[in-house]
Amino acid sequence: MLTTNRHQIILNVLKKQKTASIHELVDVTSASISTIRRDLEQLEKDNLLKRIHGGAALIQNHLYEPMLEEKQELNASAKEQIGRAAADLVNEGDCLFIDAGTTTKHILPHLQNKKVVVVTNAYLFVEMLIRLEIEVHLIGGRVKGKTGALIGVQAEDSLQSFRFDKCFLGMNGIHTKHGYTTPDPEEARIKRLGLELSKESYVLSDESKFQEVSFSKVADINQASILTNLKEESIIDDLSRMTTVKVVSK
Repeated sequence: MLTTNRHQIILNVLKKQKTASIHELVDVTSASISTIRRDLEQLEKDNLLKRIHGGAALIQNHLYEPMLEEKQELNASAKEQIGRAAADLVNEGDCLFIDAGTTTKHILPHLQNKKVVVVTNAYLFVEMLIRLEIEVHLIGGRVKGKTGALIGVQAEDSLQSFRFDKCFLGMNGIHTKHGYTTPDPEEARIKRLGLELSKESYVLSDESKFQEVSFSKVADINQASILTNLKEESIIDDLSRMTTVKVVSK
């Protein structure tokens, strides 16, 4: 089979099902594993897909942002591991900014019995934090229903009045060249401000967000450490030259 035909088959599979394992692509193309690996490497260089552990995934549109309910179901086990690892970094007496997100939410249960103060732009976090008897400050702003975040000028003004020991941010895209990105410019400004106001900054992300690029840049890679379950060694190596990467596992 011609290389161009094989590449088209691979892309058609990804358009249909979003992700595919190397073995699936071997089956549909009747090519060898080594050939498929070379194909994926070339297609990634052409920005037509991204390689993930054991296969490949379709690159999302820069403005694509799933609904909150959809995101909560994705990679839930990995998000729990990442949230637990993030909470382990928190010390007694820390003042924290915890950004709205389905990964950052998994930090909250592990803060129980720690004497910390949490500032957040996630109105959905407040009830749990109160239940855990953690002091919580909710910033003002416009409610963004799609992510459960408070954003806008009022949110930025409110956030400016705080200073943090650590911040924990969710992110839609993490790319070795394009940095940390998210679809919404207003939400990007809140994330950037939280990062700037913190002594230490952490981006929490499961492996699906890597080598993705969204519309609005938040920061360069070296401006925050990364907590992830990513297993793709080549990407980890590239990122580790720019910042600290902690890979969590069970």
